Amino acid sequence: MAAFATLASVYSMPAAGRSRRHDLSATDASARALEAFLASVERKAFRIAQLGLRNEADALDAVQDAMMKLVQSYATRPAEEWRPLFYRILENGIRDMQRRRTVRGRVMAWLPARRTDEDDDDQLDPIDLAESAIPQPPRQLEMDEAIAVLERAIETLPARQRQAFLLRNFEALDVAGTAAAMGCSEGSVKTHYFRALEALRARLGDVW
Repeated sequence: MAAFATLASVYSMPAAGRSRRHDLSATDASARALEAFLASVERKAFRIAQLGLRNEADALDAVQDAMMKLVQSYATRPAEEWRPLFYRILENGIRDMQRRRTVRGRVMAWLPARRTDEDDDDQLDPIDLAESAIPQPPRQLEMDEAIAVLERAIETLPARQRQAFLLRNFEALDVAGTAAAMGCSEGSVKTHYFRALEALRARLGDVW
């Protein structure tokens, strides 16, 4: 996928091209470890951002920004701290984008309506529009439809419940790691996760 080639440039950028102020100042082994970590989380992080933002370009920007901030600010931290730190940065970035959208929506509501091709494109959801031209076996199609139903159900969850569910299940973070990523207590994680499960079970009971 082209998007991930772009993500890879975040951590494969030659050192000479980076700002000296943001030099990793780490050993070659640490730099390789950080590169491997970012490569391991990019696809799941991108999917989480897509579910939160419902826009492929915004999701890509959010993940790239989270990667850059991790590299710039936390590269020298112990490797075991990178995952919760990265997801906390990503979740903060997603919330910031959502807030900016809300503010922009309020401002635009006071302006005369004027639609452009660019505005129309922003309203299109690439996840919903994407269709494969390759025929799929019935079983694969059935699985894809079930996953699509699950993803739509996840999108209906309140933001904190969605975050807890995705971090626990997509990234397999434990309660402590999820709490660190979300910036809340472990008790709050348990509550959000339990409510997310209850909501999904109620919504998907006849499907899953």
